[in-house]
Amino acid sequence: MKTTPFWTDDTPRPEDLPRAALPPETDVLIIGAGYTGLAAARVLARAGYRTAVLEQYTVGWGASGRNGGIVTTGLRRPLPDVVKEHGVDVGRALWQATLDAVDLVGEIIADEGIACDFRRKGHVVLAARRRHFARLAQTAAWFEAQLKYPLRLLSPQELADEVGTEAYHGGLLDDWGGSLHPAKYAYGLAAAAIRHGALVCEQTAVTRIEYQAHGFNVYTSQGTIRAREVIMATNGYTNGLVHKLHTAVFPAGSYAIVTEPLAPDVYRALIPGGRVFSNTRRSGQFFRLTPDGRLLFGAWSQWVLDADLVDSAKSLRRSLVRVFPQLADARVTHAWGGRLGMTFDELPHVGRAAGVHYALGYSGRGVALATYLGTELGLLLSGQKTDSPFVTLPHPKRFYYRKNPWFLPLVLRYAQLLDWVP
Repeated sequence: MKTTPFWTDDTPRPEDLPRAALPPETDVLIIGAGYTGLAAARVLARAGYRTAVLEQYTVGWGASGRNGGIVTTGLRRPLPDVVKEHGVDVGRALWQATLDAVDLVGEIIADEGIACDFRRKGHVVLAARRRHFARLAQTAAWFEAQLKYPLRLLSPQELADEVGTEAYHGGLLDDWGGSLHPAKYAYGLAAAAIRHGALVCEQTAVTRIEYQAHGFNVYTSQGTIRAREVIMATNGYTNGLVHKLHTAVFPAGSYAIVTEPLAPDVYRALIPGGRVFSNTRRSGQFFRLTPDGRLLFGAWSQWVLDADLVDSAKSLRRSLVRVFPQLADARVTHAWGGRLGMTFDELPHVGRAAGVHYALGYSGRGVALATYLGTELGLLLSGQKTDSPFVTLPHPKRFYYRKNPWFLPLVLRYAQLLDWVP
């Protein structure tokens, strides 16, 4: 078993993807070559701005090359709760933005010719407990009444046509969602940004950001660069470069495994419609088929950071076999982990801290939202757009969090307790 991300092992960084040296100056400097940073760079370069993306490792090294490749609508926080706190207009605007985000992923893939196995087959939330099915029914009724949005409730009998397991008690289908190959998508975004004129500087770690009159001096492992504007696009990998920003987002661990390629009759029986799945557990389990017929199974079951990947794989395999006992003999070939960027209100945010622009806090829904909010940042900075519903949201912090998310094990234990309540 390899303890490396399946996606980048399956498709390594293309050799023909240009590697840029650090320029002495730029209009906009972006820290992080994941979906957020590359989407912003694509927009800014197209608008004629000199744009440089600095990446400590390689394109897509972080969450953009480690996620499950699930493209979904919605936010981590339930929309009725958002409406209750922020009002109907804000809730509707945020919901519409998540629909637009999924569409935007498809539009960019089509416009830029990115071959990343993008499929819009729908996303199903599975009821892990009988009482959870009643909650899903309430969700479907709320979306129909408040937003006229059609979520389809699946009875246990109807669910049997969608997935080859008896582990769940029904589900909720959203046809808007889909899946892609995360690493191929990251490389495609990078190639598009470069094609439009952006520079992508890999193996370039930023060590200090110094505000100067009319801009910034940014110190890196490859030298110093002058920039008029700086974007932090690091999400769950945000460090202490901007203190006010570091305390506004905290990392949480997410882990996944994939099986060996399954026989066609086996994987077709598992997920005949090619949909992607998550469940109602607070530990955030998810699964899907890969383009080459493997089963990917992941979870936030170990919110703690830097968990042992062998132990994580054993835990995930036990969960996988509980859901799909027919895969008890299937070999696991890859196990890996990554970091989610979480906020205390479970909402994404766009803003400015100490003069530095940012978009972060996707909380496990970053494929669509990172693409969308990176694009939003590019449009806002280039004057092509003047507002975003994510800009006006209050961005809460907590006095007990500075740099170390010491509370994650407590959150994990609480989530596990709630998951086991009948």
